[in-house]
Amino acid sequence: MNMKILHIGNTAGVGSIIAKYMDQLFGTESLVVQRRVSDPYGFTTHGELLDCGAKMFTLKCLLKARKFDVVHVHYFDKIVPFLKFLYPKKPVVLHYHGDDIRGKWNLKRKYWSKADFILYSTLDLLDDETSKQAVYMPNPVDTAIFRSCPVKSKPKTAFHFSYNADDLAIEYARKYGLELTIYDKQKHGAIPHLKLPEVLCRYEYYIDVKRNPYGELLKVPLSKTALEALACGLKVITWNGEIVESLSEEHCPGKVVRQFFHLYLRLKEPVNRIKD
Repeated sequence: MNMKILHIGNTAGVGSIIAKYMDQLFGTESLVVQRRVSDPYGFTTHGELLDCGAKMFTLKCLLKARKFDVVHVHYFDKIVPFLKFLYPKKPVVLHYHGDDIRGKWNLKRKYWSKADFILYSTLDLLDDETSKQAVYMPNPVDTAIFRSCPVKSKPKTAFHFSYNADDLAIEYARKYGLELTIYDKQKHGAIPHLKLPEVLCRYEYYIDVKRNPYGELLKVPLSKTALEALACGLKVITWNGEIVESLSEEHCPGKVVRQFFHLYLRLKEPVNRIKD
């Protein structure tokens, strides 16, 4: 019988990518569920969107989990204790992606400590003092959607999504002599996920700098959008002004889902679960 995996939540589309490629490569049966209101960019390219409130979404997820071998929770850590209460023998993976855990490991211990396995998607998220159990798992990129541009981009141009760091993006554009386009989602609206490649492909560079609401620069090695830009053939300017020119193999979907597949297999054997 094929292994069945339920993905609850779909932060930045990571659940959809894992489910899509794992089902293709390993014959698993995966379902991704997300609230429609939580997916304004259309990340859920593989899975289903539910038109319901937060409480009803939680209830539906808890009921759906009964039919799956492994439950993989993205972002929504509050559901983990309920899952383990209802299904104490069912392996639950909790996957953190960014602001859901950055600087909050102590605060959220009551949630993540209940999971059978804890993952984080960028190296800046780890807090050695409070999260020794967590394991880094690189973000995958859907290379069927984000791939080399068919038309050559305009030379010496750069694209940047506005995240409280426009001044730094402008500084880096000047440093490298680039014509900069700044896109403010609040003013101009969301760019649908499936339309993003054609937008990125107009440019030679993507400037990947962000600050949190408190004005602190986020020292993230590469955001998921930056990885997607690299997959399209752009060069990426990182938070410290360095230039990355190619997508690392560790972010290729086949390599990432292979790691997840073996993780799920191990977790189905109770002796291999990680606990306090």
